[in-house]
Amino acid sequence: MAVGFNGNLQNQTHIQEFILLGFSNHPELQTFFFLVFSIIYMLTLIGNLVILLLIMADSHLHTPMYFLLGNLSFIDLCYMTSTVPQMLANFLRDRKAISYAGCMVQIFSLISCVGSECFLLAAMAYDRFVAICHPLLYMVIMNRKVCLQMVAGSWLGGLLNSLVHTLLTSTLSFCGPKEIRHFMCDVPPLLELSCTDPALNNIVLHAASVFIGISPCVFIIVSYVFIALAILRIRSAEGRHRAFSTCTSHLTVVITFFGTALFNYNRPNAGYSLDVDTLVSTLYCIVTPMLNPIIYSLRNQDVKAALQKLASRKQDVF
Repeated sequence: MAVGFNGNLQNQTHIQEFILLGFSNHPELQTFFFLVFSIIYMLTLIGNLVILLLIMADSHLHTPMYFLLGNLSFIDLCYMTSTVPQMLANFLRDRKAISYAGCMVQIFSLISCVGSECFLLAAMAYDRFVAICHPLLYMVIMNRKVCLQMVAGSWLGGLLNSLVHTLLTSTLSFCGPKEIRHFMCDVPPLLELSCTDPALNNIVLHAASVFIGISPCVFIIVSYVFIALAILRIRSAEGRHRAFSTCTSHLTVVITFFGTALFNYNRPNAGYSLDVDTLVSTLYCIVTPMLNPIIYSLRNQDVKAALQKLASRKQDVF
């Protein structure tokens, strides 16, 4: 069934802006929300920039694994910047609006980052599979050209998917309520507001969720099945622990990202309050990018060592 379809288009008007309802149920807490999400945004920027700095500065991190991690940090920076500044600005406004053009730009940037991250996490799983299952061929298989192709393919897949969704969404007409039950623009909430039939949009959305969301997730699961079997064949407990420890950070990020994404996009549209919708979307869009550098900093010995080395350099300077 088409979402938000109204067969009578005689009263159709072009909407110049949308009203974002996310967090609007608590007007007395707007300043508090602004401070909290400003801190989260700054922590995310600092955390991901530190990861990028460490990877560029420390020669021990000039490996395929950390090349992919650096690109993940860059995607998370773009991911947060596509939504949070607009949200912070709206906390300081009585009228929490976003222009139609701004909404389309936000959809394009958001979906690009989400799709690219799905593909990149799958590429990182393949990197761990090669490192553990074919360690002697690791540098041959995961050469510079292959790494560049993986990153370029991840961005290209995300950008093409986003372009299709943005173009299809821009063809919709909105003649009724212009209030979005979200703190940002996204495709599903806009389909609910459309007064033209979004059947094609829904088909493409479901197809993309399979190709962009479920397929990388299945690939990652299969990769880790082979990784687990390879680790179990290692005779020493220390060897098994060392091999598994190289995967824990990536596995934690995968569970966090795909878990919140699947819950966000596959739960029923009805039956949840605006507060619950906002909380779930916040976990998916804001908290997850903040956690990624923390996870890699706490659970990765190479990153810890690079941080300690960087800190000791600063102490020597002063």
